[in-house]
Amino acid sequence: MSKTDLRARPMFARTRDAIEAHLTIVFTALAVSRTVQNRTGLSLRRFLRTLKPLRSATVEINSVITTIPPALSPDQQAILDALDRPIPRH
Repeated sequence: MSKTDLRARPMFARTRDAIEAHLTIVFTALAVSRTVQNRTGLSLRRFLRTLKPLRSATVEINSVITTIPPALSPDQQAILDALDRPIPRH
């Protein structure tokens, strides 16, 4: 979808507010996906496939809450570095 394609109106949205809300979400998603592609050099599909398995865990042991960050592969670390996003540390 390009910025000029305003035929992205949702089928069941009939009010102007609903249509504008939908278009706002669509254009925001487009901006985020283009930013990801520009910063990482990856397609959106490959970006998602690479980072989707990442999970962190927050556990409470003896009233102490600890967040355990995921173990990152070099590819995953490179993507996060390209996005200039720090990894949460415990």
